[in-house]
Amino acid sequence: MSEPVNVKILDREFTVGVEPDERESLMAAAHLLDARMREIRGSNRMAALDRVAVLTALNLAHELLQLKQAAEQRDQALNRTLGELNRKLDGLFDAPR
Repeated sequence: MSEPVNVKILDREFTVGVEPDERESLMAAAHLLDARMREIRGSNRMAALDRVAVLTALNLAHELLQLKQAAEQRDQALNRTLGELNRKLDGLFDAPR
């Protein structure tokens, strides 16, 4: 059952519904978002909130895509290595004794 949780981002409070077991993860995400938005806003306190939010979202989306791509490349390399090992094992068991 979802429960309301208050998070603070750029000194603004938002109430978000979250499952109890996901509360810590939500709080960590809110902290990361707040930190990134503050970083992008920098010393320009007059920067439009929507611009800061969009730039932050773009940066986080870019990082997510890079991580996904790296994970896919790692998975492909692992699958190649496992395939090679399986072929070698098959060769050992198929070889005449």
